[in-house]
Amino acid sequence: MISSKVAPGEEEEQQEAPAEVAPAEEELRETEGQLEAVPPDEASPSWATGPPLERLPPVGQEAPPPRRCHTDCLEAPLSSCFLRLGALVGANPWLFLLGPVLLTASLGTGLIFLPKEKENLEEQYTPIGSPAKAERRFVQSHFSTNDSYRFSASRTSSETNFASILVVSHRDSLLEPEAFAENSSLNLSELTFPIHSVADHLIHLAGFFGGNVLGYATTGNRQRLVESRAMRLLYYLKTEDPEDRERSQAWLTHFLDHFNDMKSDLALEDIEVVYFTSLSRQLEFEATSKTVIPLFHLAYILIILFAVVSCSRLDCIRNKMWVAVFGVFSVAMSVVSGFGLMLHIGVPFVIIVANSPFLILGVGVDDMFIMISAWQKTSLTESVSERLSNSYSKVAVSITITTITNVLAFYTGITSSFRSVQYFCIYTGTTLLFCYFYSITCFGAIMALDGKREVVWSRWLEKPDQKYSSFKKFCCVPFGSFPDEHGDDNHPMNLFFRDYFGPFLTTSKAKFIVVLIYIFYIISSIYGCFQVQEGLDLRNLASDDSYITPYFNVEEDYFSDYGPRVMVIVTETVNYWDKDVRQKLDKCMTQFEQNEYVDKNLTEFWLEAYMQYMNNTGNNPNDKNTFMNNIAGFLNFFPVFTYDINVSSSNEITSSRGFIQTIDVSSSSNKKRMLLKLRGIAENCEVPLMVYNQAFIYFDQYAAIIENTVRNVMIASTAMFIVSLLLIPHPVCSLWVTFAIASVIVGVTGFMAFWNVNLDSISMINLVICIGFSFDFSAHISYAFVSSNEPSVNKKSIEALYLLGYPVLQSAISTIIGVCVLAAAKAYIFRTFFKIMFLVMFFGAAHGLIFIPVFLTFF
Repeated sequence: MISSKVAPGEEEEQQEAPAEVAPAEEELRETEGQLEAVPPDEASPSWATGPPLERLPPVGQEAPPPRRCHTDCLEAPLSSCFLRLGALVGANPWLFLLGPVLLTASLGTGLIFLPKEKENLEEQYTPIGSPAKAERRFVQSHFSTNDSYRFSASRTSSETNFASILVVSHRDSLLEPEAFAENSSLNLSELTFPIHSVADHLIHLAGFFGGNVLGYATTGNRQRLVESRAMRLLYYLKTEDPEDRERSQAWLTHFLDHFNDMKSDLALEDIEVVYFTSLSRQLEFEATSKTVIPLFHLAYILIILFAVVSCSRLDCIRNKMWVAVFGVFSVAMSVVSGFGLMLHIGVPFVIIVANSPFLILGVGVDDMFIMISAWQKTSLTESVSERLSNSYSKVAVSITITTITNVLAFYTGITSSFRSVQYFCIYTGTTLLFCYFYSITCFGAIMALDGKREVVWSRWLEKPDQKYSSFKKFCCVPFGSFPDEHGDDNHPMNLFFRDYFGPFLTTSKAKFIVVLIYIFYIISSIYGCFQVQEGLDLRNLASDDSYITPYFNVEEDYFSDYGPRVMVIVTETVNYWDKDVRQKLDKCMTQFEQNEYVDKNLTEFWLEAYMQYMNNTGNNPNDKNTFMNNIAGFLNFFPVFTYDINVSSSNEITSSRGFIQTIDVSSSSNKKRMLLKLRGIAENCEVPLMVYNQAFIYFDQYAAIIENTVRNVMIASTAMFIVSLLLIPHPVCSLWVTFAIASVIVGVTGFMAFWNVNLDSISMINLVICIGFSFDFSAHISYAFVSSNEPSVNKKSIEALYLLGYPVLQSAISTIIGVCVLAAAKAYIFRTFFKIMFLVMFFGAAHGLIFIPVFLTFF
């Protein structure tokens, strides 16, 4: 994921040291600030690029025991395997180049299976096995409806086909004659709110009028509607029969295609009209994916430019410009291979997977930078096979550990309760494995072929053709100089970290400022963590310029006082004629009505109406036969309750339901609290109850998102800890890795709130990714510090920055460049990915380059 890998190119080339070192030579080397090589019998395998190399003792003195922990059990065998692999690739470059190309072409055929059908938003972005889905199955199996006979939106178990129009007045009230003349010819001057009676039929107006001013009270709890700024017009279509459903969807499609034209023809001046249909969310979500396709090209261009600049040199031999270009194409091959393999297997492709190539593009080039840096430190006098073998042995643990940690971080996402998260993690984790495989095969072969070019150019520079000898001075800088054959190629950025940044960071004043900055950072982050909103706002599934965005904005402004109308279901057969049972049930309904999120005046329950009916007719409600035999007559007088009572063939009420009206649940936190409290009341009731509304399918994400995030973070952190013990088993490293992971996660989560990013299934992915990045940045820096043989903690910190500062910085920049184009996306789900990845990279690099190097000097 990151290039916080220790770049082998940033360490000194290990060569056999002579048995004796002349004092003058030793003094000169120390003056130049370079590290001495370790004799073969003392050298230990390098992790990443290896820890700082030990200095030779003065002549005649016995070398002190090394202070580095020699407990790595995987480093030496892994380096040995890569040593042999490098030699094999160097000897057969065309085989290892063409093999991955053919594999990519074969697996790429899987792209023909990219889905063309509609993506099921409920299936992908709601929790697997959520309680609401089980509640819906119960409602569907126990309560039937007949839309043709009597339709009731609150009694439907799932969303039906509908068109909704919101009308907002530019005047004080929509009921003024001038405004209402453009809306309808009806007389609304005698409306009562929130219940209006028409021919003895009660109509619930909650949610149909917004921005209201109420007047005097009429009967019951009704008040005259004096002013109203907004009104909702709902048009429901038949959906029960497949044929009706198809016709309804065709009507809605026609409605969406022509509504704006009709609105323009009306030339409305006093009112604003916005619209939405049951198809809108799906259609706009599909359109969102198309907005990001043009950004792919820009991302690749930027990464190629960054790679070219990073790998260019001022001489024609060391220049790796074209190698970098081919390296980017190698990353592109891994995307094609990974995605093609997943599509062949049948793993569903969801829209958020479209974020993956941007991340992989930025992360995948990290291995390329590391391998090129290692190659630049080899000697031109060696054969291509030997140079590649040496390069592979140096980068073995570095690119392996980062691949393992990053892939593990993604694969832990498979435990998520959201299918969209699972599929994103599977696609990205698998593609990163292909990145790793192509880096040590295809890209290694490209380096070997370029190594042969270096040999040709080197020979020409030594003995150029007289006809073209004038070109020699333009080939290398300074003019005509010949590159160092022994590979002494120190990048200027490494010298910057060693000579300027490191010494400055270890001064007392700088440490004091860093501590203050960290205190401010951690306090701000913790505060932000308590401000983060939970759940995916459905309007964010569409692009910014979508027509559904103003619809949801108007709905939030004017219709947020009333929430969904919730079913309260008696799930088992109970003795309704038993007075004690009715009292228990009445007690539970009272508890619902006393809840802060329920309007007690809008409860609707058949049993209450039935008791009044029995009393008015003089029947005894406590007798079973009398109770059951009068239900049919009751339903004739009150047909609205026809589908609320489920009577079996044995004349038993197997289930029934009532309704409560929720209020003040516009925010995600209130939706979550309302859902949990209502379920809690139902669970604690002495009568078996269940609460349900079709909106609960999406509300369940608010209750599940924190649990899923914490679980995934804990699993990924545990996996990182195990990896650190296996590959860098140093207790101090493990502590600092754990500290950095926790600190970065808190920082990213906290600053999400400041950047208007919700904690949802999309941001949860990035928090899991955050663990892999945090591990890489902190592990390399802290391990290089504790492995250093410098006498003081400040020098240890400087040396760690010298070896690792530029690779960490290069990694963060390349990853940010890979995802920065998503900042220009018109859709929230893509911009969110950029925002969180930017926070992860920024805070991860800050910990690796500033906080950790300073804090290590305190212990």
